Amino acid sequence: MPASLSTHVLDTALGRPAAGLAVTLEALVGASASLIGQGVTDADGRVAKGLLAPDGLAHGIYRLTFETGAYLSRVHGKGFYPVAPIVFEVSDDGHHHVPLLLSPYGLATYRGS
Repeated sequence: MPASLSTHVLDTALGRPAAGLAVTLEALVGASASLIGQGVTDADGRVAKGLLAPDGLAHGIYRLTFETGAYLSRVHGKGFYPVAPIVFEVSDDGHHHVPLLLSPYGLATYRGS
């Protein structure tokens, strides 16, 4: 069974989910990137289950790109990070949760559960 993926974006400056933020998922092989899936965060800051990786993920290197600039401009009037690319490796068939904690001048991520 292939690995599964979920993500969640929280606006730490406001203490609430970041809704309406575009996210893309790409597989990286050498210098090449292949689009796997894309979506937009809902009112809970999540992309609908299965939308980013409908067929699951094989072992490999992936990039989640969060289009933070449009969100930060819309919600905060400005921001420092136009995009937040997060590169991670899938090396087991478990669930991979990659959340983003976001504010106009800071961001953080980790492997969640």
